[in-house]
Amino acid sequence: MALKATIFKAELQIADMDRGYYQTHSVTTARHPSENDERMMVRMLAFALNASDDLQFTRGLSADDEADIWEKDLVGGVKTWIEVGLPDERRMRKACNQAERVFIYAYGDRAAPVWRDQNKAVFRRFDNLTVFFLPEEQVTAMAEHTERTMNLQCTIQDKQVMFSSDRGVVDVHPELWVGKD
Repeated sequence: MALKATIFKAELQIADMDRGYYQTHSVTTARHPSENDERMMVRMLAFALNASDDLQFTRGLSADDEADIWEKDLVGGVKTWIEVGLPDERRMRKACNQAERVFIYAYGDRAAPVWRDQNKAVFRRFDNLTVFFLPEEQVTAMAEHTERTMNLQCTIQDKQVMFSSDRGVVDVHPELWVGKD
């Protein structure tokens, strides 16, 4: 018997002073049985950092042909493709060839630096690729805010993020590894 995805709902209040974007999003996301709290909360953070009226969660780990999060234009073209974790070269190439902009939010203090070193040549091939690294300590702290129904606040100023809920506040400092800031 196959395990089913778990549904999570969040009221995500975003105050992005860097972009002048202030909005509340009611998001529903299905967490794949193989996905942990850390990865799901990095998806929430990635959504907040790139929020727009058309940005949406996809089927994620359940679909090989979709990003974790994306924004499409009116005719179905992909404007923004967002990946969470450490995608392989084939997946990065596919994303960069299909989308105007590609963002990867890498995490894992041991695995991510190795992945970065192995993919330097891939990174140089694409002008539309931006890679951020999130320190494991911050990702673990965000995961402690996981609940089936969440009220999350995300304040972004000077490229620093204050991620909070009823459980407290986490300061997140995404480190730019590849691309333009």
